[in-house]
Amino acid sequence: MAIDARKTPSENPPAARHWTVRGFANPYLLLALASLFWSGNHIVGRAAGGHVPSMALSTARWLIPAVVLWMVAHRQIRRDWPTIRAHWKMMLWLGLTGGALFTALQYIGLKYTSALNVSVLNSLVPVLIVAIGALLFRDRVSLRQTGGIAISLFGVLVIVAQGQLETLKALGFNWGDLIIVFNMIVFAVYAVYLRQRPQIHPLSFLFVLAVISSAGTLPFFIAESLSGDTLQPTWLTVMSIAYVSIFPSVLAFAAWNRGVELIGANRAGPFVHLVPVYTALVAGALLGEHLAVFHVAGFVLIIAGVWLAAHKAG
Repeated sequence: MAIDARKTPSENPPAARHWTVRGFANPYLLLALASLFWSGNHIVGRAAGGHVPSMALSTARWLIPAVVLWMVAHRQIRRDWPTIRAHWKMMLWLGLTGGALFTALQYIGLKYTSALNVSVLNSLVPVLIVAIGALLFRDRVSLRQTGGIAISLFGVLVIVAQGQLETLKALGFNWGDLIIVFNMIVFAVYAVYLRQRPQIHPLSFLFVLAVISSAGTLPFFIAESLSGDTLQPTWLTVMSIAYVSIFPSVLAFAAWNRGVELIGANRAGPFVHLVPVYTALVAGALLGEHLAVFHVAGFVLIIAGVWLAAHKAG
């Protein structure tokens, strides 16, 4: 039996009761945190690009959490194993799309595309989730959700264009951007299929996701290493691996999966538009850049659009 992400918390199976922490009952907080952690992942990925091998970073991002999760939750994982084995095809699909493929393509793409382009392309996710959900599961999209997605997307473009239409016209795209576009499709597919995840404990789900993801990237990591592109013992390597193994992997995916479980993929999708907001704020704090009028205008539009799309009409 699979969890239907389109249902309300009271309509979902008892698996939702595994989430006992108070914050894990608030989907809006969870989805906002997931976007924050993924924003940091973009910054780390861009900083590590050219210094830390992509496949090494992708494999470490999931291999380390797999080991830690087994140490913490091996008893629960054993109890859930019969259900995991019965739904191994869906777990394999989710692990390969949302874990291995999404992670690897993300770091490869970040080596070749700019921060500006990444902000634009990430904003395709909410639209792709709606389109794929309608295509594969006949999801219905309300006028309110459509309007919210459009408003938040416009807010992203205001920030990216710095309030000038000419900036958007001057954007140049390369084959690295095509990788990111395809990766956004991959993540949208993962988000839509989360409704069919088996009814197991969240830690068990994350463990299996981590194992499949690390196994999926391991052959490419070995090939990468044999080609001479190996990990170097530097602080950048250590800090990059430490961050991606904790925040955008375990914490972000746990928060995102639970948020989608509570309010559905369509309503969760617009929260991805918060990524460029966080990126601008973090970059401002680290680089000493000051907020401009177009930042404020874009933030207001994004927050308004996310609120409109994520809340049901009452």
